Amino acid sequence: MHHPARAAIAARHLRTDRWWLAPAVTAGGLLAFIVYSTWRAFSNADYYAAPYVSPFYSPCLADNCAPMRGGPNLDLFGSWWGLSPALLILIFPLGFRLTCYYYRKAYYRGFWASPPACAVAEPHQKYSGETRFPLIMQNIHRYAFYAAVPVAGILTYDTVLTFRDEHYAWGHMGLGSLIFLVNIVLIWAYTLSCHSCRHIIGGRLRHFSKHPVRYRLWGWVGRLNARHMLLAWASLISVAACDFYVYLVASGAFDDPRFF
Repeated sequence: MHHPARAAIAARHLRTDRWWLAPAVTAGGLLAFIVYSTWRAFSNADYYAAPYVSPFYSPCLADNCAPMRGGPNLDLFGSWWGLSPALLILIFPLGFRLTCYYYRKAYYRGFWASPPACAVAEPHQKYSGETRFPLIMQNIHRYAFYAAVPVAGILTYDTVLTFRDEHYAWGHMGLGSLIFLVNIVLIWAYTLSCHSCRHIIGGRLRHFSKHPVRYRLWGWVGRLNARHMLLAWASLISVAACDFYVYLVASGAFDDPRFF
């Protein structure tokens, strides 16, 4: 941002590298996920093929959900809900990711150029940070984390259910089971690498020596937190891939290979 108190340099910046490439790729990746997830959330079709249920539709909270034997059917919303049941549940993981510290940096830079890159002046004349609506809503991140944990737990349950066949018999594993397993590991790694999780575990401790268990947990979460950006992207890709796999199987475009 140009300001009278700063050095009087006529150029917008002095960088000669392709500084715009990183925010452009970030914006493109996030936009691709937004378009795909919006299509899938509103489609209200091809989200269940026994024993697989799309993570976009789990738990299924409406009366118009596809019947899932032993699956995450929780008929909390009656027949009056005529829209896609995905819209009832996606608000929780979406709220968690939207308020995530890494994703804030990603879409602030990628979509709003705030800032576009290090040592590149902002195009905005004013900066109010996250002190005004709607950005003040970013302060709900810790509560979004509390909501994301049970959702991850339900997705873990869904992953366990994938070790059945299409007739719901246990003791089977398909390619989908492997995809679900990779996805839930990445989902938990991303969730637990959250800055709020790290603070909850050890952020308010004054003497680590008096809390050895929490100190060790804090150290583990800290190592995950160092890879928060990588886990944010990996889990975003894996959850989309998981949903797309279910779509292919449910639509009949692909048959789920069975390992045993």
